[in-house]
Amino acid sequence: MKLRTKIIALAVAPLLIALVLVALAVRHQERDLAQRERALIEQTYMAQRRNELRSYVELALSVVRPLYDAGLDDDATRNEALRRLAALDYGDDGYFFVYDLDGRSLMHSRQPELVGQNLRELRDSQGRPTIQDLIAQARRGGGFVEYQWRKPSSAQTAPKLGYVTALPRWNWMVGTGLYLDDIESTMNTLDRQMNVNVTTTMLWIAGIAALCLGVVSAAGLLLNLSEHRVAEAKLRLLARQVVQSQEDERGHLARELHDGTSQTLVSAKLLIESAVDALERTHQVAPPALGKALQRLNDSLSEVRRISHRLRPALLDTLGLPAALERLGEEFGEEGAVAASVVVHGTPRELPQEVKTALFRVTQEALTNVRKHARAQQVRIALDFDADGVRLEVGDDGTGFDVDAMQLDPRRGIGLRNMRERVAAIGGRLRVRSGGSGTSILADVPADGAEPA
Repeated sequence: MKLRTKIIALAVAPLLIALVLVALAVRHQERDLAQRERALIEQTYMAQRRNELRSYVELALSVVRPLYDAGLDDDATRNEALRRLAALDYGDDGYFFVYDLDGRSLMHSRQPELVGQNLRELRDSQGRPTIQDLIAQARRGGGFVEYQWRKPSSAQTAPKLGYVTALPRWNWMVGTGLYLDDIESTMNTLDRQMNVNVTTTMLWIAGIAALCLGVVSAAGLLLNLSEHRVAEAKLRLLARQVVQSQEDERGHLARELHDGTSQTLVSAKLLIESAVDALERTHQVAPPALGKALQRLNDSLSEVRRISHRLRPALLDTLGLPAALERLGEEFGEEGAVAASVVVHGTPRELPQEVKTALFRVTQEALTNVRKHARAQQVRIALDFDADGVRLEVGDDGTGFDVDAMQLDPRRGIGLRNMRERVAAIGGRLRVRSGGSGTSILADVPADGAEPA
């Protein structure tokens, strides 16, 4: 093999290895992030569905409770209770059903042909005794059961989450349920989007790899440091695109939570508040269960909003970096015993999207390190705008650490390395000062990188 070919091979091989490793790391990271976010969304959705079902059944019981508590067991009283329950529904696929504890259908507003039939031996497509499982759960004091049932709007069998409870004196089981095929559709959409994102990233990597190989082969005769600079620039661009891809995915998921799950929670909350207002207008005392249901809905709504804010704070895109940092400092102080202050010097100006995102994520990482390791009492976040650019400083009065030893240990300092890479990707510089009086992290972005394109 000629010397020239060997030299080109030695230049190309490390680049190929680096790109393959980056591609594998990106693929693994994107899939891992997508799986964790998928599990989080599914968990939040199911928790919201369970709370919603429990609230619906409590509302239904509040309608028939006056008749039940009156101690009347005649047919007229029971028929009136069935009539009231049949009048309750919430959408095309939301209804209540009543069975006696022997399995006979007493009321089913969407399938009246079932009324009067004994369905105790009914089994779904998987062989599970549907009505027996519901009755058993009702006898145990009430709870949730997953089963298969025909969906009224589509006339197709679909997975359903039911919640049932018993009225022992009447030998009744009262329940309702929500169909789960919509969450399967949402999860499938997320999976498809993840696959598209991974494929797009791999194509970017493949394109950049081909471009880099062409540049290295064409410039192999020069044998100078410019080749290394070109490769470094390409890898930096790739890292920047990977970070931006992650931020885009986080923003997308944050919008999905805000526009989807959050709106569902608000809708359920308005339904319960409407029920409470209706009772008050008729001079009736609202059942305590409605207050508890509202509290649970508010807690769920706050949790969904917190997750959405953590994925991508809306303030960062609407009001800018200073407002987002002030909110981040408030949340940090509310979550622990460490007080956080935020100060802004100079005249704030609009920053490029990648600069705002990088400085915000650096602040998040720094505050995480303070909470885990610093044992500090106070944290100060300062953002300075001047003619030379923009500077971010996060300082604490904690115990500090050995910066040099941290950088030499490959098993430690991952957060600091991530911060350096983020700041370097926007053309800035990160410095870390630490000692017995605390730690200070400074990120400087020059004026040419801090001006909107």
